[in-house]
Amino acid sequence: MADIKPEYAGQWRFDPAHTRIGFSTRHAMVTKVRGAFNDFEGTITVDPEAPERSAVQLTIKVASIDTRNADRDQHLRTNDFFDAPNYPEITFVSDRVDQVDEGHFIVSGSVTIRGVTREVSIPIDFMGVERDPMGNLRAGFEGSRRINRQDFGLKWNTTLDSGGVLVSDKITLEFEVSAIKVDDGAAKVGE
Repeated sequence: MADIKPEYAGQWRFDPAHTRIGFSTRHAMVTKVRGAFNDFEGTITVDPEAPERSAVQLTIKVASIDTRNADRDQHLRTNDFFDAPNYPEITFVSDRVDQVDEGHFIVSGSVTIRGVTREVSIPIDFMGVERDPMGNLRAGFEGSRRINRQDFGLKWNTTLDSGGVLVSDKITLEFEVSAIKVDDGAAKVGE
């Protein structure tokens, strides 16, 4: 894992073309359904001298949910789940970043889903920094965190004949982030 160098200081912008903000959950108790949100904006502010002063902000458009099934996606946008017309965004705003060891961090902050805000801590791995062919300084981050959807008011379910449920309460959030340094004279995003 790479170390956070002084030249990494400043703001970085999520590159939507090379970033996945996803999730997975058990369906019918026997398989996993995976999905992602395709419309989002995020920034990372890096302070290599004091990582705890670094910050992450993320805004996700709920209507962009994509599980590769149009009927399921439409159901997820309804009041049964995200209620996208009334709560069009999911947000995350960090309030602290703790460096666990070299390249490993815990990013803690407030997640708001469906108007409910909860504190969540997400383990994040810093994958390193490279200059891409367009001249962008690009950093990679990966992480995941399991949450309980009931904590955010996503309660819809149906009972199966076996006594189990159709949709698990446990959701794994998945982050694969490619971020471009904003103040680096960056070239084009999304190539």
